[in-house]
Amino acid sequence: MIEKLIDTTAQVILEGFESYIKDFNELTDRTPAFFKSRDWSAMQQNHRKRLRLYKDQVRSTRQLLNEILLENANSFDFWKSAKSHYSQLISNMIDKELAETFFNSVIRKSYSGLVINEDLMFVHEGYSSCAIYPNYNLYHSYPSDWGLDRIIQKILEDFDFGVPYMNKEEDIEFLIKSIKDVILTRYIPTSDSTTQVLKSVFYRNKGAYVIGRIRFGGKWMPFIIPFLNGPKGVFADTMIFDPNLMSGLFSFSRSYFMVKTDIPSQMISFLNAVIPNKKIHELYNAIGFNKHGKTEFYRDFLNHLSQSQDNFVLSEGVKGMVMTVFTLPSYNVVFKMIKDYFDPPKTMTRQEVREKYRMVGLHDRVGRMADTHEFEEFHLPLDRIAPELMEELNNTVNSLLEVTKDELILKHVYIERRMTPLNIYLETCSTEDAKYVVEEYGNSILEMANANIFAGDMMTKNFGVTRQKRVIFYDYDEIEFLTDMNFREKPKPETFEQIYASSPWYDIALNDVFPQDFKRFMIGRHDVKNHFFDYHSELFNPEKWKIIQEKIISGYGVHAFSYPKKIRFRPEEEI
Repeated sequence: MIEKLIDTTAQVILEGFESYIKDFNELTDRTPAFFKSRDWSAMQQNHRKRLRLYKDQVRSTRQLLNEILLENANSFDFWKSAKSHYSQLISNMIDKELAETFFNSVIRKSYSGLVINEDLMFVHEGYSSCAIYPNYNLYHSYPSDWGLDRIIQKILEDFDFGVPYMNKEEDIEFLIKSIKDVILTRYIPTSDSTTQVLKSVFYRNKGAYVIGRIRFGGKWMPFIIPFLNGPKGVFADTMIFDPNLMSGLFSFSRSYFMVKTDIPSQMISFLNAVIPNKKIHELYNAIGFNKHGKTEFYRDFLNHLSQSQDNFVLSEGVKGMVMTVFTLPSYNVVFKMIKDYFDPPKTMTRQEVREKYRMVGLHDRVGRMADTHEFEEFHLPLDRIAPELMEELNNTVNSLLEVTKDELILKHVYIERRMTPLNIYLETCSTEDAKYVVEEYGNSILEMANANIFAGDMMTKNFGVTRQKRVIFYDYDEIEFLTDMNFREKPKPETFEQIYASSPWYDIALNDVFPQDFKRFMIGRHDVKNHFFDYHSELFNPEKWKIIQEKIISGYGVHAFSYPKKIRFRPEEEI
C-alpha cells in the first residue's frame, strides 16, 4: 500500500511539472504573434501570466497531495523514498534540472517545518553527468565561403518575423559595416570561420533579439542584433559586440526574455559561451526559469561558503526604516529582512511590504529595478555572523530568527545583487562621475515611470550604482502604480496665514504628489545639484508626469532600451 502511495506521489509531482512546462511553452509560443501585430499590451499581459504559472502549479500540486498523503505528509522515510522514485522517473528527461527544482518547491510546501535536507531534496544536482544533445536544432550555421553579404542576407531571411522589413537593403548595409568595422579590422576569415545564430528569438518589451557568434582566428566573437517592429515595419536597430552591453541585456535589473527553449541546459550552455561573465543562475533567470535560477544561486552560494572565511556583516549605507540589510563581503549579494517594527513615519505592515515585492516580481523592471530571490528557512553558519550583525538582527528582526547550536535560520529573507548606495557613491566620486550618475538617477526614475511605477521614496539612499555606473532602484516599500497617483501643482499662498502656516493649509489626499517638492531631498552634493536640476527639469513639472500617465493609459507600451541610443543605426526611428 505504501509503495503504491509513493509511486502516486512521484507521479502527481511529475504531472504537475509537465503541466507547468506545457503552459510555460504555450505562453512563450504566443509571443511572436504579439510582436508581429505590435500588440504590446497583450505582450505584457502574456508575460505576467507566465510569471504566475510556477506558484499556481506548485499550489495545485500540493493540494492534490494533501488529499492523499494524510499522515505521510511529514514522514521523513516516505519523502526519502518519493524523492528516489521521482529521480528515476525524470532520469531521461531533457529538462530534468527544472523537474528537480519543481520537486523541491512541492515538498517545501507539503512537509511542514522542513529544513533543507539532501536526503529529501535536490540540494545539489541529482545526476552526475549531463546528456550531450546534437546542436543542429539549436542554431543556424553560415559557412565563411558564402561571403559576408550572402550571410547577412540569409540571416535576415531566416528571421523575417512575418512582417515586411522597413528597409532590408539598408539593414544589410548597416550590419555589414558593423562587422567590417569591429571584426574584420582585426581578424581575417579562414577556412574554419563560421557564423552560428540561435534559432530562438529572445523577445522582451518591443524588441526581438537575435544572438549569435562568429568564429575568427580560433576564437568566437559573439554578437546580438536587436530588431524592432515600428509603424513602417521591422528593422535591425543596431549590432552589439561589446561584452558589457551584451551582459547588460541579461542584467538582474531586466525582465525575463520570452524565448522558445526546447532543451534549457543546451540553451544555457550556448549563452554561457557567448556571455561568459554571467553566472548560470543569472542565465536561467534571464530565459524565464527563475525558480531554477534560485536553485542554482543557492548551490553557488553553498559552494562559495565552503571556500570562503569572511563573516556576514551589516551593509554599508544608511540603515533603513523597513529593512535590515547585511552582506557577505566576498559574495556579491545583500540579504534583506523586513523589520518587526517600523520607525515613523512608516505605517505599512510587513505583509504590505511583501506585496510590494510581489508587485515588482510581476512587473517589467525595465533595467531599473533589482531582481529579488525570496527565501524561507535560509540557513547560515552561526560562527560566520559578526557580533555587531547578530545584535542588530536580534534588535530588529528577532521574530524571523531561529538559532540552533551551529546555524542561524532566517525564516524569511530577500536576496538581491549588491550595489554601492548612490548616496555613498556621491560622497567620494569625481565631479564628472557625479554628473553622470545623477543623470542616471533621473533617468531611472523616469524610465520606471514610463513602465507605470512611481518610486515613492526617491531619496538617493534607495538607489544603487552598478559596476557599469548604471543607477538601479532597490527599495520597494513605497512604490505605487504611476496611474494611481495624482500629480498636482503646489497651491500658491495668498494670505498672511497661508504664507506663514507651519503645515499645509490645503487638502492633501493620500495619492497626491507635488513634484516641485522633489528638489528638497533629491541631490545634496553642491557641485552637481544645479546640473541635475537643469538636466532633469521635467521631473519637477506635474504636467510631464500627467503626460506619462496618459501614454500608459492609452496602451502605448514601454520599451526599455538596454543599450545606448547613440549606437542605434537610426537614432530617431520611432517604435
